[in-house]
This record gives sequence, C-alpha cells and structure tokens, in this order.
Amino acid sequence: MIAKKAHDVLLMDLRKVTSTADFFVVCSADSDMQVRAIADAIEDATADADAPVWHSEGRQALMWVILDYVDVVAHVFHKETRKFYNLERLWSDAKMTHIRDEDGKAPVRRRPAAKKRSVRK
Repeated sequence: MIAKKAHDVLLMDLRKVTSTADFFVVCSADSDMQVRAIADAIEDATADADAPVWHSEGRQALMWVILDYVDVVAHVFHKETRKFYNLERLWSDAKMTHIRDEDGKAPVRRRPAAKKRSVRK
C-alpha cells in the first residue's frame, strides 16, 4: 500500500505578490506512486467538499502534479523535482507557513546562515 502522507507541506500566501492565485500549497512525496496517491487524495477530498479541481497537469510523468482550484493551486512534487524547481525561492516574497504534522512537529527546513560582514576600520 502506498502512503498518502505528504511531507514538507508549505502554504504560500500570494495575495500581496501576484494575482495568479491567492495561495499555493506545496508538498513533497518520496516516489511517483506517492505523488499520484497524494494528488488523488486531494482531488477526492475537494470533490467531496463540493470544490472540484478546475484544471490539473502532470499525471503522466508524476514528478509534479498541479491541481488548480483557481484561488488555490496545489503542487505535489516528487522530492527531487521540488528541489530543482524551488518554488520557495521563486516566490520568496510570499508569506510562507509550514504546516505542522499530526504529531505537532513542524518540518525542519534550514536556510543557509547569512554571511557575516566584516567591518573594516
């Protein structure tokens, strides 16, 4: 059985950045089968909530599935593909909220430490 549990889930608030969408939800999966399972679970849950997907792409390769709900766009990435496209950097002006797991722990994502500037006299 394929686990449907996404990891490294991030909510990006784009309302002050672009009119493309209000929010991006970005998550990672460990395999193409898990990408499919997560995308299917999102579609099933939103359809049950009477919010069917408006447009989707990426189901053939299963490296990056996009589920477009107009105001909210869900990005389900294979973890290596997510590293390559790095939406967090691309949309770095957006307010970002890491979604906590059921165990209450926030995912650990470290940013590179800022380089200290030396002051010359």
